[in-house]
Amino acid sequence: MFHHLQISPLDLRLSIMAAVLLALGLFFHLLTGQFLTPENLYNIAQQTAVVGIIAAAMALVIVARQIDLSVGSALGLVGVLIAWLMYTKGWHWVPASLAGLAVSLVVGLYQGWLTAGLGVPSFVVTLGGLMSLRGAAFLVADGKTQPVTDAFFLQLGGGLDGAIGPVPSLALAAAGVAWLVHRAWQRRRLQRRHGLAPRPLWFDVMLTAFFSAAALGFALAMSAYRIGERTDGQGLPVPVLIWAAVVAGVSFLVNRTRFGRYVYAIGGNPEAALLVGIPVRKVMLQLFLLLAVLVTVAAVVAVARLNAGTNSLGLNQELYVIAAAVIGGVALSGGSGTVIGTVLGALVIQFLESGLLLLDVAIGWRMVIVGQVLIVAVVFDVLFRRATGERL
Repeated sequence: MFHHLQISPLDLRLSIMAAVLLALGLFFHLLTGQFLTPENLYNIAQQTAVVGIIAAAMALVIVARQIDLSVGSALGLVGVLIAWLMYTKGWHWVPASLAGLAVSLVVGLYQGWLTAGLGVPSFVVTLGGLMSLRGAAFLVADGKTQPVTDAFFLQLGGGLDGAIGPVPSLALAAAGVAWLVHRAWQRRRLQRRHGLAPRPLWFDVMLTAFFSAAALGFALAMSAYRIGERTDGQGLPVPVLIWAAVVAGVSFLVNRTRFGRYVYAIGGNPEAALLVGIPVRKVMLQLFLLLAVLVTVAAVVAVARLNAGTNSLGLNQELYVIAAAVIGGVALSGGSGTVIGTVLGALVIQFLESGLLLLDVAIGWRMVIVGQVLIVAVVFDVLFRRATGERL
């Protein structure tokens, strides 16, 4: 019913997700009076970054009709290894992180080869990895917590000194708003040039205004947050900037490279993709390696944020990563989904977690509610695709 307005199902879905996120924020703030405070939003942003970083790559894995259940355990293994090398072996954080990246890439290569090369279902391969890598994380440091103290490394996790300050934050937000306006204008100009009817002007204005207001409002909130006796605001936390860079990079791969087109072609129809000459096995392997790289990035952020590597690091994180992708509109049947959607999906989950925590809801009920929200998201996905005529 939105076709005559030239509003695509993707635009409509993202708009609904943004509205849900806004409604959740207002709902929890009305109940608690604390949800939309700078302090809570600062904490939510930092907490969401780790899930969001991995979800950006997980979205592409699911689009290609695969799954990786081992990302939480891989996060734990890489994080503990990095912390162990820094604390026990006295390594600098750079070579320690590179060692963690090497291990992550070996794991991705192994699981990718079993899946793409031998045709073993990724569900089975990564389910085994979920258990094995968690055990390996325990073996690395014999289950002992490995504290880290490097000042620069800790900034990568946010916290006291892990933010860029108010002025750079507001400058980045202003640059983001300028980019959003330019992108909307350029899209309309290109559509007219190619004889296509652009979306309604009111829709473009409303969408651009919403995300512009969100960017500026978030930057202002982060700049207003002060820790302790400090007179200057924190500004945007470093984990959020890393997350934004990851989303921008993966979005570029998806929208501007042959690799991105191949991923969606494989997800749409693997047999047809193979027949037209797409190197399906190579692309599958590259997907697992991309995921391995972002697991390492997330591990660095997680360890820096916790100031330590622990055996429980990343426990059940794979569930939140997959949930972020699904809630963000990635079809479990493959072939469709966006990286931007995972940002909204990860925020929805964290909004729920934070809001329920502020309401002092018991952890058991929080798990029940988040699980049911995931089911509701999948049901919505099925009904939405039927209503808009998308492939199920």
